[in-house]
Amino acid sequence: MRTINSLLLLYLLPRTTENVTTVNEFLLLVLTSALELQPFFFVIFFIIYLINLVGNGAVLVIIILEPKLHSPMYLFLGNLSCLDICYSSVTLPKLLINLLSSQKAISFSGCIAQLHFFHFLGSTEAILLAIMAFDRSVAICYPLRYMVIMNLQVCTLLVGVAWLTSFFYALMHSVMTARLNFCNSQKINHLFCDVKPLLELACNNTLLNQRLLSIVTGSISIGAFFLTLLSYFYIIGFLMFKHRSCGALHKALSTCASHFVVVCLFYGPVGFTYIRPASAPAMIQDRMVAIMYSAVTPVLNPLIYTLRNKEVMLALKKIFGRKFLFKDCQQHH
Repeated sequence: MRTINSLLLLYLLPRTTENVTTVNEFLLLVLTSALELQPFFFVIFFIIYLINLVGNGAVLVIIILEPKLHSPMYLFLGNLSCLDICYSSVTLPKLLINLLSSQKAISFSGCIAQLHFFHFLGSTEAILLAIMAFDRSVAICYPLRYMVIMNLQVCTLLVGVAWLTSFFYALMHSVMTARLNFCNSQKINHLFCDVKPLLELACNNTLLNQRLLSIVTGSISIGAFFLTLLSYFYIIGFLMFKHRSCGALHKALSTCASHFVVVCLFYGPVGFTYIRPASAPAMIQDRMVAIMYSAVTPVLNPLIYTLRNKEVMLALKKIFGRKFLFKDCQQHH
């Protein structure tokens, strides 16, 4: 309790006005300082962003149009696809603009907005992955009661809690960061606005901000990851000790494999970035990891789920088969 009180006291103490100037904009880093390579990186990341939009957009359309996919599992998958589109859209468009522009600036309000939505959507995805793991455990362990337990009201409530909790979590970071004074530099040592790089530029005490980043962000990430693992262990334990069937266990693990891959792709970079303390070498590593979780992972998610999911593949063939059949009929007439 004394630690919390001392942190609050430090944060609420009057701020020094020495060397403090009003910051209207920040300067972001680019992937490379070599001008001849910037168009090349622009093309690569534009293609990645386009694949992300098309891939996740296709999954969303399939889930909406195919009545057979109107189930809890696909409600969560649709939310995940929506999150991946929004998540990469927070950072990639600005990154693409900076690769072609001589001005790498972002406004103060734009920076805080980017920070807010980045943490808002990232936290929602972490909680959603835990909900999806719980959904799989209910479906595998209690198949006859699945639709009773995971009814529409429960699923909507779980999704709503994930989005709402994450919004207020991100609001905490954006408000706390916006209240800081920035006097060291306007150059952010990162590809986009995030809490850690902005704390490096602050000239007042950031101990409370750093503690909140470590404790709150760590609690959400580790808590959601722990619940995800708990669901997997429950599935394994249930099938091993109650059914005692290796075939059932293999089938269950095969069903959960795509979700587990997505969990690893998400939590690996997040844990690497936010649970470690900030340092200069760590910030360089963070920039490389940022490319992974903001650009690459959202592209892989729809591929992983689509290629390993027979129902989605059948729905995809059915929807596109109709379109091609309709075109052929028009050409014959």
